[in-house]
Amino acid sequence: MPIIRPAETADVDAAVVTLRAAFADYPFTRHTLAAEGYPDRLAESQRLFLTRVGLRHGRVWVSEDVAAVAAWTTPDSTGLDEAFAELEPRMRELAGDRAALSEAAEDALNPHRPREPAWFLGTVGVLPDRQGRGLGRAVVEPGLRAADEQGAPAYLETSLPGNVAFYRGLGFEVVAEVELPGGGPTTWAMSRPPVTR
Repeated sequence: MPIIRPAETADVDAAVVTLRAAFADYPFTRHTLAAEGYPDRLAESQRLFLTRVGLRHGRVWVSEDVAAVAAWTTPDSTGLDEAFAELEPRMRELAGDRAALSEAAEDALNPHRPREPAWFLGTVGVLPDRQGRGLGRAVVEPGLRAADEQGAPAYLETSLPGNVAFYRGLGFEVVAEVELPGGGPTTWAMSRPPVTR
C-alpha cells in the first residue's frame, strides 16, 4: 500500500516535476497554454497552483517519494478569490497566444462547477513510469475521505476519456460533457456525493 502524506513546502520542486511529466500531453493544458515553451509554462502554472492555492488555501497530498500529487481546494478554503485574482495576470502570460482560449474554456466550464461548498480536485498527477500501480487512487483518497467527513461533495474536471472510468471507480459521475470552444478537447465535469462511512 503506497504511503501518502500531506505535502510540505519542501516537496514543491519534486511535485512540479511529477505534474510536468503527468501533464506533458494533457489535452486541456495543450489547448490552454502556448505551444512555445510549453513544458516550462506547464511547470510554472502547476508551481503557482501548488504554492499559491493548494498549500496556502487548500490541501495537498503526495506519495512518500512525490511520484504522485493531488491538490484540492476545500469548503474551508478562504481567500481563493483573491489568490486567483493575484495569479490571473501571470496565468494569462503563461497562456500566451492561447489566453483567449483559456478564458473561453473557463467560461464554458464554470456553469457546471458546484455552487455549494465542495472539495475541488484542482490538479492530480502520477509520474508516467509509476502509473497503473494504484498511486493515483491512493493520492486522491485522502481528499475523498475528508470530503465525506465534512458531508461535502467532491468535484473535478478531466479532458482524458480514459480518466472518466478511473474516476467513476472512485464514485464520481459525469455531470456535464463540454466541448471546449476553439476546437478544444471534450472535458468531463464530474461530481461525487459524500459517502457515509
